[in-house]
Amino acid sequence: MELLLAGFVGVLVASGVYLMLRARTFDLVLGLTLVSYAVNLFIFLMGRLAVGRPPILDARLAPTLANYADPLPQALVLTAIVISFAMTALLLVIALATYAETGTDHVDGQEPRAPEDRG
Repeated sequence: MELLLAGFVGVLVASGVYLMLRARTFDLVLGLTLVSYAVNLFIFLMGRLAVGRPPILDARLAPTLANYADPLPQALVLTAIVISFAMTALLLVIALATYAETGTDHVDGQEPRAPEDRG
């Protein structure tokens, strides 16, 4: 199961990087969103997969630390979700303002010229 989830994180990162290298602002925003999802999943997976275990230590379970789920990755992911939502909203506002100013969604602000027009 861990190998499957690690592969999924890799696919998300690869897709996000590919989209971030595109020349359109919407692709950039979508790529950053996919990379933030991959980072959230990576942080969550670093806390070990523990199903049905309590996240808080009990005095009776204290000698065996393997009987609880680590709450720190869950708290980090929750914070990262809020930050990535704010980052995506800010990037969308910047992309829309840039599109309104330049009339194009190309990251350079100019459409690339066709090969026959370059001469």
